[in-house]
Amino acid sequence: MKGKKHSPEQIVKILREAEGAKSAREVIRRHGITEQTFYRWKKVYAGMEVADIRKLKAIQEENMRLKKLVALKIQLLEDVNSKKW
Repeated sequence: MKGKKHSPEQIVKILREAEGAKSAREVIRRHGITEQTFYRWKKVYAGMEVADIRKLKAIQEENMRLKKLVALKIQLLEDVNSKKW
């Protein structure tokens, strides 16, 4: 079963709330997320603002697009080189 999708704004809000709370478990329980998810978010998004997270996502998407483009070019070059002239 898939969990809820959280927006970058929600992630930042949850992490900030956990900073002010007595325990992270209380915040985790209140928002219905797993400890693993919380600590993964904390590892990736700690100290970031919402704008920083959006920039990170945009850079990751561009990086994925460029990797696909390079893989396509490599495949085309391998196809051309495999033909007998």
